Amino acid sequence: MILSSRFLRLTSPYMRGPDVIAVQRRLTVLGYAAEWDGIYGPATARAVTAFQRSTGLRPDGVVGSATWTALGIGPVEWGGGRFRIAIDTERRVLSLYQEGRMVRSYPVAVGKPSTPTPVGDWVIVEKIPNPGGPFGAAWMRISVPNGGYGIHGTDNPASVGRAVSHGCVRMHNEDVNQVYNTVPLGTLVTITGKVITTRLLHMGVTPGDDVAEAQRMLQVLGMYRGDADGVFGPLTDAAVRAFQQTANLTVDGVIGPQTAVALQSRYDIALGDVQP
Repeated sequence: MILSSRFLRLTSPYMRGPDVIAVQRRLTVLGYAAEWDGIYGPATARAVTAFQRSTGLRPDGVVGSATWTALGIGPVEWGGGRFRIAIDTERRVLSLYQEGRMVRSYPVAVGKPSTPTPVGDWVIVEKIPNPGGPFGAAWMRISVPNGGYGIHGTDNPASVGRAVSHGCVRMHNEDVNQVYNTVPLGTLVTITGKVITTRLLHMGVTPGDDVAEAQRMLQVLGMYRGDADGVFGPLTDAAVRAFQQTANLTVDGVIGPQTAVALQSRYDIALGDVQP
């Protein structure tokens, strides 16, 4: 439905990872006190909320796509080099090139349809060894401006080869170590695959999987009791309006960008989903 990496927020236990460190570093540069410990605790939540309030964002302490973009953690120019990474999200394969020649390919996990891996040309802007947990043996952040996207290892090797992530690219730990130890910062990462476009969802729109996905989310949030049949009818309209009211959004029954992001965020929080 939307482009978004995982939503950083206060959880129990606290969320940890290199994406948290990236936010903490940027907050410090912008004058907001935040420790660089990679732990999304109360101090970081307060700093995020203060930043959101000062920039006119919803001060909820949740780092979603709008907050990532406002923080300005974005693209840098490709510096060239001997290596290049190509990721095919449809085949779920990462290929490593050296001086134009493919030297190795690896299976990967990519984003699920509601949080797809962003297609485009990016570069590696950060490398952190052995972040642990759901990030596995290594982390390489890529220059997508609206989220903490990266190529990383995993503590769930069975997920590799599937479309299950929040947009990150997961690899087996032994594979990501090989890539991590080979490519430098500034390496070009080209991600190809089906571009998932977001349409406005509203009463009478053509039925589709995106409507069914929204219905499933609303079911989990206790606002929709119909079938997830992909048909945007009166029951779905009422559920969307009820959700918009609870989220302090414009109550119009239309799932546009703001409602979609809020819905995904509340859904992740309801499920306790903190996986990258």
